[in-house]
Amino acid sequence: MATGVIFSEDFKKHLTGEGHPESPERMDAVARAIASLSLSSRIRTLAPRPAEKEQILLVHWEHLYNEVQGTANRDRTFLDSDTVAMRETAMAAHLAVGAVLTAVESVMDGNVQNAFAFSRPPGHHAKPDKAMGFCIFNNIAIGAQYALQRYKLQRVMVIDFDVHHGNGTQEIFYASPEVLFVSLHQSPHYPGTGSLGEVGKDEGEGYTLNVPLRAGLGNGDYLRILRDIVIPVGMAFNPELVLVSAGFDAHRDDPLGGMELTQEGYAAMTGEILRLARSTCEGKAVFVLEGGYHLVALERAIASVLNVMSGDRPPEINEVYRSSREVVSDLRRAHGKHWAGLRDR
Repeated sequence: MATGVIFSEDFKKHLTGEGHPESPERMDAVARAIASLSLSSRIRTLAPRPAEKEQILLVHWEHLYNEVQGTANRDRTFLDSDTVAMRETAMAAHLAVGAVLTAVESVMDGNVQNAFAFSRPPGHHAKPDKAMGFCIFNNIAIGAQYALQRYKLQRVMVIDFDVHHGNGTQEIFYASPEVLFVSLHQSPHYPGTGSLGEVGKDEGEGYTLNVPLRAGLGNGDYLRILRDIVIPVGMAFNPELVLVSAGFDAHRDDPLGGMELTQEGYAAMTGEILRLARSTCEGKAVFVLEGGYHLVALERAIASVLNVMSGDRPPEINEVYRSSREVVSDLRRAHGKHWAGLRDR
């Protein structure tokens, strides 16, 4: 079965101004990555549709929706200090959400095995009531809630490997046992959230798993954390759908991060995530674009991920672990009471 690719040139109509890292040129890098693959029989390109208001309101407050809609009449609006909207931003933001909904439907309806929604603007920092961190609406959170409601699911897992903590996604599902949110992110770093002690609350306690990482970690460290922590917890949770906030700003060349991942590392991580999806939900996985601001690195990393999603073997990574041993120990202590699979290992 093919891999779905959801893409539109209309994402480039969201303008952010000269010198802004979240630029329309990111979509050119995505297009080059897709075009570089000789996978016509293994990739199915799908056009996104704009999301409806009621779909966006699954996780957002109406006043944020109205604030975004109001930017269509203005040349330039700052929604926060680094999140800018132009006249076409509201259109692109609706389409970015719709791309994720298209991907979820295509996977859940069995039309594709897995899918990558190349949404822009990104989404994982957007809170229920606030746009922030380049993000307008929280694309992946809306996709998760939509999947729960439309397909009557009980368990969705969201894995976020952007270099920045997905604070908006965490806030939206912080009290929910239906969504297991796992974030691997550089710390300390923007937005300043995502500590080890943030584990959820009320019925959602234990269903938020943060992995704060010091700068400088690379492929081997990320893979060890996935294999020793994320995959065992995911297997215990047994998701019916796996969603991935796929940020590529932990790449060693990215100007906004301080990590050492390479395109091979992203491909290997994708292999681990797909292994989890095959073991729990028949391979149903949807990747959603978040960050990634070095255009060449973004292009190459996306191509490597799509290759693995569409059937190539992930590369073997034999890099030494750096400080991930301590991270794994800390995570077991913090989450062992919530997840039996992390105890006595």
